[in-house]
Amino acid sequence: MKALLIGATGATGKDLLELLLKDEEINQVDVFVRRELNVKHEKLNSHIIDFDKPEEWKYLVKGDILFSCLGTTLKLAGSKEAQWKIDYEYQYQFAKIARESNVNSYVLVSAANASSKSLIFYSKMKGKLEDDVKALQFLKTIILNPPLLLRENTDRKMEVLGAKMILFLNSLGIFRSQKPISTKLLAGAMLKSVKVLKNGDSSMTGQNILEFLK
Repeated sequence: MKALLIGATGATGKDLLELLLKDEEINQVDVFVRRELNVKHEKLNSHIIDFDKPEEWKYLVKGDILFSCLGTTLKLAGSKEAQWKIDYEYQYQFAKIARESNVNSYVLVSAANASSKSLIFYSKMKGKLEDDVKALQFLKTIILNPPLLLRENTDRKMEVLGAKMILFLNSLGIFRSQKPISTKLLAGAMLKSVKVLKNGDSSMTGQNILEFLK
């Protein structure tokens, strides 16, 4: 299988890329990034692109599976408009091009509580993306809605504090469905899901992801 990956420079994307390059069923991995990767492998093709200029790269979007790990934070983006562009517009645009190029399977990292009807900006943005990529009708669409993610060597202090608080509550038997998971586990679920789940639309929340990996 030939895999396509966007968001390869993020924590989950890095872990997924490592798994894809090791997997014997994946013979080629094409990543689409905005800056050079410090990764070299015989199966890896790295395309440095400008997401605002799809006419320059859309001919390269050919494969069997598209994995989408692209995303940013409001702090890094600088504004809601900039975050919307990365988290919604770029992702939907790439998915649409992939479907038009006959990519059959699509695996998306979304977020917990994503809903296009939400009053919360982030949740509404993620929910709209989910709705719109489902409407593209890939033969197989898999959406993962993980809880708080544990990232190696993260500098996100509030994220670390939040994870510690939730893990403490988990130890008391509270909020077990919101147990944080590592990006490595999430990446493993992404790769496994496209192999074992049937055609159609599928989704997994935090607890489902952990159960799925057992």
